[in-house]
Amino acid sequence: MERANKFMKISELNDKTLAELAALGREKRQEIFNLRLQQAGSRLEKPSQLRTLRRDIARIETRMSEMRNKAA
Repeated sequence: MERANKFMKISELNDKTLAELAALGREKRQEIFNLRLQQAGSRLEKPSQLRTLRRDIARIETRMSEMRNKAA
């Protein structure tokens, strides 16, 4: 993660294309998967990262939905 425990800003997402947002969403989901594995093994140092990533994914999905609705 490039910024530990920092959430993505909407302005960062506004500049990205739909394909870039989809790729970013996949990347964030992979990070959540890895953190959950760490959590299962009791090696997760910052549990708040899970919450931050979930919210980032929600921001990404919201922006993607806005873009799709705007194009339709």
